[in-house]
Amino acid sequence: MFVYLPPLFLLTMRTFVLLTLTILFSIACSSNKDQIEANDGTHSLSDPHSYANAQDVRTEHVHLDLDINFKNKIIYGVARHQISEHSVDSIIFDIKNLEIKKVTTGKDNEHETTFTIGKMDSLLGQPLLVKINPDTKYVNIYYQTTKDAEALDWLPPELTSGKKNPFLYTQGQAILTRSWIPLQDTPQNRITYSADIQIPKRLMAVMSASNPSERSEDGKYHFEMNQKIPSYLIALAVGDLQYTKLGNNCGVYSEPELAEACKSEFEDISEMMRTAEEMYGKYQWDQYDIVILPYSFPFGGMENPRLTFANPTILAGDKSLVSVIAHELAHSWSGNLVTNATWNDFWLNEGFTVYFENRIMEEVYNKEIADILAIIEYQDLETALVDIEESLHPEDSRLKLELNYRNPDEGMTDIAYVKGAFFLRTLEKAVGRERFDQFLSEYFEHYAFQTISTEEFIQYLNDELLDKDGIEFNVNEWIYQPGLPSNCVTISSDRLDNMIDLANQVNEGNDISTQKNRAAKLDDFITQEWQTFIRALRDDLPVEAMTKLDDQFGFSTKGNPAIQSDWFIKCAKTGTLSCRDEMEAYLIKIGRRWYIESIYRALADSGNPEAIEFAKSTFRKAKDGYHFVSRSTMQEFLD
Repeated sequence: MFVYLPPLFLLTMRTFVLLTLTILFSIACSSNKDQIEANDGTHSLSDPHSYANAQDVRTEHVHLDLDINFKNKIIYGVARHQISEHSVDSIIFDIKNLEIKKVTTGKDNEHETTFTIGKMDSLLGQPLLVKINPDTKYVNIYYQTTKDAEALDWLPPELTSGKKNPFLYTQGQAILTRSWIPLQDTPQNRITYSADIQIPKRLMAVMSASNPSERSEDGKYHFEMNQKIPSYLIALAVGDLQYTKLGNNCGVYSEPELAEACKSEFEDISEMMRTAEEMYGKYQWDQYDIVILPYSFPFGGMENPRLTFANPTILAGDKSLVSVIAHELAHSWSGNLVTNATWNDFWLNEGFTVYFENRIMEEVYNKEIADILAIIEYQDLETALVDIEESLHPEDSRLKLELNYRNPDEGMTDIAYVKGAFFLRTLEKAVGRERFDQFLSEYFEHYAFQTISTEEFIQYLNDELLDKDGIEFNVNEWIYQPGLPSNCVTISSDRLDNMIDLANQVNEGNDISTQKNRAAKLDDFITQEWQTFIRALRDDLPVEAMTKLDDQFGFSTKGNPAIQSDWFIKCAKTGTLSCRDEMEAYLIKIGRRWYIESIYRALADSGNPEAIEFAKSTFRKAKDGYHFVSRSTMQEFLD
């Protein structure tokens, strides 16, 4: 499917159709070095997931003029790119499923220019090659989105909490921003942006930028993001929103129906921010807000700067799931401030963030809670390691990935998140917490507002910590070898051990409802304790025992979404379909990929024809309410 031409294409993924553009491309992509000094002084590496020639000419600032049309489910707009000084006569943008109307150059006096669009690649989309002159400073792309815009989720009122107004949100990570904005969609090119947006008057718009706290009377909103960010962090949400202030520089946007729940659940955000700054330096994004999206949002949270996008599944009522917010806040340092150079280096974003998240939780809520959270993550990692070992890509259990010619979403696993975090935990143990915190603070300061590759990190780690302090550490084994090294730190929790003991009582056929000092109701333990209990139950537990547990604790009806997910997975594995109505309702309501994918997979892998058909029929009912990210994941094994 792909033609590999290293001198011309810089080791980036290119499709056969680009051969028709060889002359233009040879001009635009004239450099053939694997590592190039970019115009802003940072290192730029070849990106296998972008057509952009950002090493030769790049966007420095983009201004968006957008009209959000809910009736047609289309964004009509202009992307006005201010570009760097250059010596080439073409600039290449990434687009996917966009309709390009015209392209002009100039700021106040625009002139149409020639552009060429390559043929569609199912993963990367298309290259948009625009003719420029050496003195061109502005490129204006007039366009509209289409029904196939993968980043956009247009929701009817019935899929919102209020049931009265429609909702729109974007999800750009990893390479979906190009489906709603024509731009150089590579994390290597950090840019500033601004936007003027027109929406229906009854709604409110917010972005990963400066945001209003009150609704505009005319439906017009202006946004500014003055700090440089990678393109995947440009984000927009439009809906029936109101703002609840939580501190001097933090708050939450939500539908009115969720405002009180949000205020209670997130009341510790100011403390989280204070803790994070004490550990690793000043928060550099001015404001930290959250917007609660509808249930279709495919993730627990997304770290869009200044405005975390979050799924309402984290509103557990007891703060047991607020580690999601600690995680997204931590991204303000790792990921947003210091960004992976390519999606092969994704662990640099997520491993650091999970480590930092856990440190925040330890300081704000105590070490016992933080350890419980880390153990749950480790359980997920153990499952992921087994699944990856049995997959087509067993090498994916390495931290540094090779995702060329593959969807970067395939690297968004517990390897990047949890193995990466345990690598840092093990480093901390080797050098001591005080010294490691000093190193991380210096790292965030040194690479602030830059992108970094794994190899650059290793060099910095050796120069500034390991070699300097004379410490031996198996860095290469952790990063370049599959699995977990033997020196990985271990964590224990008496509370979780007690839940495993309780589960073993069930596994041995004992009736725990009659045991004194044992679980009596669902709120006796926190979410993670119940997750441990459910996961420790045998996969061949009799249906009668599963049904009795559900009758006693109400996992399928009274549990929060995290508990329900683990319970439905166990039901699928044990062949317990007596709660299929509750499971179907859950899968139709919830679009968070992590929660629903494992349920669908457990049903599909059960070998039970009834369970398999149930999974497929439920997916057919639910898929239109999922974002593209979740829908496409399920389609891979259900369609």
